[in-house]
Amino acid sequence: MAAPGGGRGPRTRTDLLRLLRDEGATSRVALGERLDLPRAKLTAEIARLVDEGLVAVGGPAASRGGRRSTLVHLADDLRVIGVDVGVTSITVAVTDGRCEVLASQSEDCAVRLGPVEVLRRVADLAERVLEKAPGRLIGAGIGLPGPVSFRDGMPVAPPIMPGWDRYPVRDDLAGRWGCPVTVDNDVNVMALGERHSGVARSLDDLILVKVGTGIGCGIVVGGRVYRGAAGTAGDIGHIRLDDFGPACACGELGCLEAYFGGAALARDALTLARSGRSPMLAATLAEKGSLTAEDVGVAASSGDFAAANLIREGGRRLGQVVASLVSFLNPGMVVIGGGVSRLGHSLLAEVRSAVYRRSLPLATGNLPIVLSELGELSGVIGAAWSATDRAFDIA
Repeated sequence: MAAPGGGRGPRTRTDLLRLLRDEGATSRVALGERLDLPRAKLTAEIARLVDEGLVAVGGPAASRGGRRSTLVHLADDLRVIGVDVGVTSITVAVTDGRCEVLASQSEDCAVRLGPVEVLRRVADLAERVLEKAPGRLIGAGIGLPGPVSFRDGMPVAPPIMPGWDRYPVRDDLAGRWGCPVTVDNDVNVMALGERHSGVARSLDDLILVKVGTGIGCGIVVGGRVYRGAAGTAGDIGHIRLDDFGPACACGELGCLEAYFGGAALARDALTLARSGRSPMLAATLAEKGSLTAEDVGVAASSGDFAAANLIREGGRRLGQVVASLVSFLNPGMVVIGGGVSRLGHSLLAEVRSAVYRRSLPLATGNLPIVLSELGELSGVIGAAWSATDRAFDIA
C-alpha cells in the first residue's frame, strides 16, 4: 500500500488506530500533537480510515482557544472476539474496537477433549455471544493453557493438552471467522488484559501470576509481552522447590504447581478431610463427595485452622518464587489472578510477606502486590487487545 508524501501512511494509520484504541475519542489537534503530524497529513490519513470504515469523526472537542477541533474515534460497529481456554472451562467475549466487553459467556469444557471438540464449542459460544452484540468482526484472539508458538499460531508440546501439539489453532479459527486471529498463552493474554483495563493499566513493566489448576506467569517488559526464544517464558509452575516433593503433572517431582495449583490444593484438602484434621472440609466432603480449592477458601475464612494453614503454606511457597522474579525483573507491579486467587487476602498476605522479606528493598520499596480486579475477563480482554494489535497493523 503506497503512502503519500514519504511512505509513512500505513505506519501512521496503524499508530492512529492503536492510539484511538488506548485513549478513546481524541481531538484532531491532540492526535496531530501525539503523532507529530502536520494538519494536512493527519486529515488525509483520517479520511482514509473513515473510507475503510475503521474510524468515525463527530462531535466537537473541548475548546483550547481558537477554532474548535472535532473528535475522532473508532467506528462503533467494530467487533473483536476474545477467547480464554482454561483447563476446565472456556470464556468467550465480544468487544468493541477499544476492547471494552459488550457481551461474554462461560461454560465448563475440559481442554483434554482435544482441539476439534474444544474449538467447535468455542465457535458455538462465539456465535451466541455475537448475537448479543452484532457488528463487523475485525479480529479474534485466543489464550491457551500451555506453551504456544505465537508466530505460528499453535500450541507446542503442551503437557496437559493431549492432542493439541502443533494443531493449527490460528488457521482453524481464521477459517471459521474470516478475520485475523492471534494465539497466545493464557497467562500472557491475562497480563495484557490487566495492562489494558485492569489494576496495572498503562504500566510498562509488570508480572501477572495466574494460580489456577496450573501456575504460570505473564511478563510485560517495556509495554510488550516477553515470551522468550521459544515462547515458554513465565512457566514458573514447574520451577522445582524440592527434589523429593509430590509428583507433578509434568512428570517431575516437587514443582511449585504440585504444591499449590488448584489440583494440589484439592488433593491436600482431601487428605485433611479424611484424616479428621479439618472438620469443615470433612463435612463438605460428606455433603458433596469431592473437594476443590474454593472449598479450602470457604473453610479457612470460617476459621478452620487446617484449611487456613494450607493457604499459608502454599502462599509462602508461591511468594518464594515471586520474590525471585521481583529480584530478577524489578517489575512495577505484581498481579495475582486465576481461580485460586479467590482465596483472597489471606493468600495475598503470605505472598507479600515472602516477597518483601526476600527481595531487595530497592525493588520492593514501591512495589504493589495486588489481586486482579478483572477476574475471568482479564484473559478475554487481553486476547481481544492482542487481536486488535494484529488487525490494526496496516501494512
